[in-house]
Amino acid sequence: MSASTFAFFPESAYGPTNNCVGIGDVLRRRGHRVVFIAEESFAGTLAERGFEERLMRLTPPSDEAEDPGQFWKDFIRDTAPVFRRPTIEQLEGFIAPTFEALCDGARYVDERLVEIIDEVRPDAIVEDNVVSFPALPASGVPWARIVSCNPTEIKDRQVPPPFSGYPTAERSGWDAYRAEFARALGPLQRDFDAFCRERGAPALPELEFIHASPWLNMWLYPAEVDYQRAVPLDGSWRNLEASVRTTDAGWEPAEPLASTDGPLVYLSLGSLGSADVELMRALIGTLADSRYRVIVSMGPQHSQLELAPNMVGAEFLPQASILPEVDIVITHGGNNTVTESLYFGKPMVVLPLFWDQYDNAQRIDETGFGARLDTYSHAPAELTGAIERLLADGALRTHLGAVSARLRSAPGTERAADLIERLAEA
Repeated sequence: MSASTFAFFPESAYGPTNNCVGIGDVLRRRGHRVVFIAEESFAGTLAERGFEERLMRLTPPSDEAEDPGQFWKDFIRDTAPVFRRPTIEQLEGFIAPTFEALCDGARYVDERLVEIIDEVRPDAIVEDNVVSFPALPASGVPWARIVSCNPTEIKDRQVPPPFSGYPTAERSGWDAYRAEFARALGPLQRDFDAFCRERGAPALPELEFIHASPWLNMWLYPAEVDYQRAVPLDGSWRNLEASVRTTDAGWEPAEPLASTDGPLVYLSLGSLGSADVELMRALIGTLADSRYRVIVSMGPQHSQLELAPNMVGAEFLPQASILPEVDIVITHGGNNTVTESLYFGKPMVVLPLFWDQYDNAQRIDETGFGARLDTYSHAPAELTGAIERLLADGALRTHLGAVSARLRSAPGTERAADLIERLAEA
């Protein structure tokens, strides 16, 4: 096809941004113009990867220098005590305030988004967000939605409620959770729906904060762990299964890992979860006395962390280059890390902290691809015991190898690029 202009608009966090980078890189290599609509704290990070940037803000300007995604790092830090509560209690203490902050950002930025769309004149827009930005559906430009969270976000009566971490086989708590969701978030959702309609977007479905695209919707979850639905999704929905970028720098084991033996473990709680210094220190302490060689994604509080002699780490690591080399992953359960670990055939120990991480942790545990532990209350022996059990499971290793081979034979980034190209021709 002839060259087109594609605007990518990911949420201002590393997970959705990295997902969009992987897809955008494929389109750029095919000769298209790719523009990222990015929050100002990300200025330069997309340009370094060869993309055009158009900058915006989700909050009023700050007098201080801001790191990429700093607003959400601060928000998570301030609300972290809520993560120790049951998920049904987090609806009021964390989920509702998070959606309120997201909706406030959508209100603040909408006029700027209209300006950017008018300036860039994209042939199609691709967004990866959890609340709607009315400027997109109101623009008349064909647009696609990516759901790079656990697919419980796409609600169905046969799928556990989002953010609950509830099992699929035990539904006794589902109704109570859904009722609490409606109580805690209903008024906020109705106010946001009114704003969307005032700004020229369609009405939102009941208790939804984001529109489905009438053109194209994509989600990321391998078939082996995806949910059975009571109502099949319509033809606008396509499952990419995994979307693994190829833009990360290469990686090779450094000393002391290169010259020592033992299973290679990757520890990553994501850019937000790793900001919990107390938790990171506890995990480092557990693994320090183990037989493992450990790679630690240290995150924004890296200066407050001290690694043991059997470890290497840094604030940022090229995860997509590291995962093929490791034996097992300890993760917070972010959707990118979960799907990338399956893509490379790695078992997981999942320590969920917030949002859809509970759903991913539960799904990985109940499908047998890993173990879910209580993030704050597990004993050190539970963590090392889970690692040993998963490493020793030869049948699981064989199964993961088959999953990896299937996913790698049809990369989601290429499939997404094909779909987005067709969207521009619509």
